[in-house]
Amino acid sequence: MVNTASKCGLTPQYEGLEKLHRELSGAGFVVLGFPSNDFMGQEPGTPEEIRAFCDAKYQVTFPLFEKVAVKGDAKCDLYRFLTAGGLEEPTWNFTKYLVGRDGRVLARFGPRTTPDDPELRAAIDAALSPR
Repeated sequence: MVNTASKCGLTPQYEGLEKLHRELSGAGFVVLGFPSNDFMGQEPGTPEEIRAFCDAKYQVTFPLFEKVAVKGDAKCDLYRFLTAGGLEEPTWNFTKYLVGRDGRVLARFGPRTTPDDPELRAAIDAALSPR
């Protein structure tokens, strides 16, 4: 799960997120994108505008949800769940949370952790490997 924004310096991470999604979807991995306007108004668009941007610029096929609040008192229930176990709430756009098949939150990766980061990939591979 990742909070996204279309007008952020980290927006090119959409490309790597889409690559991960396409590569690993057959193994049960899904990227879930949650646009958020919580950081300097970097996601001002409507759901339709956000989807159109992601389709045109990055050919995003992974699910994108409507905008949510990911921090502070207005934080949506999903992000309350993701941070309930003591993990830090997003500090910027493109904070990533890895959730296991059993619904447990396994890890948090900061905004500057790119989708091709070896530590992120190792955590995903470990989560996907049979027990």
